Amino acid sequence: MANIERFCSIFLLFLTVNLSINSISCEKSLLTNQAALFVFGDSLFDVGNNNYINTFRAAQANVWPYGQTTFKFPTGRTSDGRLIPDFIAEYAWLPLIPPYLQPGNSVNQFTYGVNFASSGAGALVETYQPQNVIPLGNQLKNFKNVETMFEEKLGDAETKRIISKAVYLIHIGPNDYFYPFSRNISYFQSHSKDQFVDYVIGNTTTVIEEIYKMGGRKFGIMNMGRLDCVPGMLTLDPTRIGSCFEPITELINLHNVRIPNVLRDIQRRFPGFKYSLFDSYSSGTEAMENPTKYGFKEVKKACCGSGPFRGSSTCGYKSGASRDFELCENVSDYMFFDGSHASEKANQQNAELMWDGPSEFVGPFTLKMLFQNV
Repeated sequence: MANIERFCSIFLLFLTVNLSINSISCEKSLLTNQAALFVFGDSLFDVGNNNYINTFRAAQANVWPYGQTTFKFPTGRTSDGRLIPDFIAEYAWLPLIPPYLQPGNSVNQFTYGVNFASSGAGALVETYQPQNVIPLGNQLKNFKNVETMFEEKLGDAETKRIISKAVYLIHIGPNDYFYPFSRNISYFQSHSKDQFVDYVIGNTTTVIEEIYKMGGRKFGIMNMGRLDCVPGMLTLDPTRIGSCFEPITELINLHNVRIPNVLRDIQRRFPGFKYSLFDSYSSGTEAMENPTKYGFKEVKKACCGSGPFRGSSTCGYKSGASRDFELCENVSDYMFFDGSHASEKANQQNAELMWDGPSEFVGPFTLKMLFQNV
């Protein structure tokens, strides 16, 4: 009996060790084949880079109640909780992707991806400068710095593997289109709206092509969403309070008509280039016109802010000893958290569509397809 027990103990030990080795081997294999996520863009994607730069108040979200839902403290995300890249990372079995400027980041963390986005950033260098936000071109420079870090610490072969397998998520343009109106710049007296849209798209595609030259092959792009109908836009025209801001609607429509053709042209010219284009305009329109279908009670008024529709960018900021902003009781009822940015609930719904939504909203690939093609 003792010999049988001894045999069983040895067998179980062998089985446990063997399973453990197989598990470690499997985990290592998964990590080796895991596609990283590199993020570029503006406040829709900025997870905290603007916390570390000296910029203007509206380009930072490092005060309460930002972050109240998930993180329970402000992280620099312009929402009550997570942003779209946070959900995409979760769906791809990645950790939260850190902001590039966060102190203490290591090369090992960056192998899962880096977030370069900056609130207030545009594709054009002059957008919200000299307020010290990080325009798209400078975000590309920061990515090249990360590439150099990889080469120095991991070697050329591993660097090429990470960059070639990665997915590149980009959202840029709304700040470019809003900037001339926010600063009362008479830009369109000397330039046509067609030209302006071409500049924005041209600068964006230049960055995409540069990433391709570095070895990147898989890109997730968002078109222009309902920027014209966010709470902060509903009072810009004093003669049409509560209506979407039509001067920007025209720019958005021009952009959204052209960007699919531009991406198809890149695909024809660059072998191996794959992209997922998310129609955030249609998604936003659908939610605004059918709020109860998406679980919203309020799609015009922001949860946090002041003034009509709580559209003024005062969320989290105080005048003297008193709080000069209003805050809703149940943020999950709201499509917008502040005057320009979606609630976590709305961000998650968009992320789900981007990840594995129907062809009416995303194509020719979904982000899930791009991540699986490692």
